[in-house]
Amino acid sequence: MGILLAAVDQCASAPPSGFSLPCFQSILLSDVWFGPALTVVIITVVSQTAGVILGLPLALGKLSRNPLVRAPVNFYLWIFRGTPLVLQLIFVYDGTAQLTGNSPLLFFLNREALISGAITLALNEAAYMAEIIRSGLQAVDPGQADAAKALGMTRWQTLRRIILPQAMRVVVPPTTNEYINMSKNTSLLLFIAVHELMQEAASFYSSNLRYFESLAVAAIYYLLITTALTQVQKRIEDRFGERGNRRPQALPCSRSPERRQSHGPAG
Repeated sequence: MGILLAAVDQCASAPPSGFSLPCFQSILLSDVWFGPALTVVIITVVSQTAGVILGLPLALGKLSRNPLVRAPVNFYLWIFRGTPLVLQLIFVYDGTAQLTGNSPLLFFLNREALISGAITLALNEAAYMAEIIRSGLQAVDPGQADAAKALGMTRWQTLRRIILPQAMRVVVPPTTNEYINMSKNTSLLLFIAVHELMQEAASFYSSNLRYFESLAVAAIYYLLITTALTQVQKRIEDRFGERGNRRPQALPCSRSPERRQSHGPAG
């Protein structure tokens, strides 16, 4: 609290125009940023991971030959990929509250901005992860599934043991990049009053009108978070890159009749 009061005093005594280094330093060194920064990290990990988990069944549904499965998945992707994220956040938090009359059953969506925002971010991200995972699944040679079927594997066994391990090499790099994007998307939670970095910056500049200094400090914290996530991304991609240099363990496809005949006894 003492550091916060010092920041307020430094900014109050700063000239009304131009950059104030004492004000910037006092805001930067204030301990009120740690909580919002931690909130950003937690929401990033939780919402993005939930998006990845939800994206897998959506990707499988999009690849399904059954129109009753494919149609609702396409509708979901159309809605969440075709509307702005900030609209979705406000719609879920405020729109559903009006629609249901603040139903107690939707308490976590209508009255808990943090939970509502995290869920909406996850639902939005699931639509994008579905396309990423779908592209990874389609990158696997279809002959692998045919070979697994010939060996008597079920569809679930084929997916878990053959398809997904090979698709991971395609899916992982863009997925780690989505974690970085998610950390920046959390700034939109400002619109539903979640106490994160942008909300903290807004509380500073609304009280002293020091827009540049407040937003510059928020930018520094975002850069620290995205830099840390980028380092994690590099390590993950390097690890999968080493595996990618090795030949994946694929199932041997059955020989064609022509190949078998060529190995038969001569005339």
